[in-house]
This record gives sequence, C-alpha cells and structure tokens, in this order.
Amino acid sequence: MKKTPFAVIAILATSIVGTTWEAFAATQTLDGVVSDSMCTTKHMMPGRTEADCVKECVKAGSKYVLVVGDKSYTLNAKPGIIAPFAGKHVQVQGDVKQKSIDLTAIR
Repeated sequence: MKKTPFAVIAILATSIVGTTWEAFAATQTLDGVVSDSMCTTKHMMPGRTEADCVKECVKAGSKYVLVVGDKSYTLNAKPGIIAPFAGKHVQVQGDVKQKSIDLTAIR
C-alpha cells in the first residue's frame, strides 16, 4: 500500500492553511482609542486627562494599546510615533496578529 497520496494531501492542506493565515494577518484598518496596557479603558489618575494618564503609565513600563470595543491590541511601533495620539480616537493601519498590531499608519 502506497502512502504517497496521503503525504501529498497532507502537504497541500498544510500549505493552504498557512496561506490562509498569512492572508488573515494582512494589513487591516481599525478604529479605536489609544490607551495603555495597564488602564485600557479605566484611567486611574484623578485630576489628570486620559492622555496624561496614558503617557505616565507608558513611562512606568506599560505598552501603548488600541482599544476597540472590548478588545485591546498592543501597538508595535516607536513610542514617539504613538505618543501624540494618547487618549485620542484614531484610525490605525497595520498587520493584526492575534492581540497586537504592527503599526504602519496612524491618524
């Protein structure tokens, strides 16, 4: 009994799944609010703006995130690019990979 047809089918199935996953991770556009990974939607600095809170949390080690509804995505880019948008509603473009975005544009 030959196993060659089974091996060919397995290889083709693997390549199709890989190609589909790459297409899913292609550049997407998302709308949301720039926040930080510690606070996300609930900022905890009384008397400070959301933008100030986000910037302080990032200085303390948090990462910038994009909050979209009840989900948050870590924004992978230089902090200096994201900082002017802290606490603001933005539209971002980038490669979405599970819970992160490799940022290509923000406005």
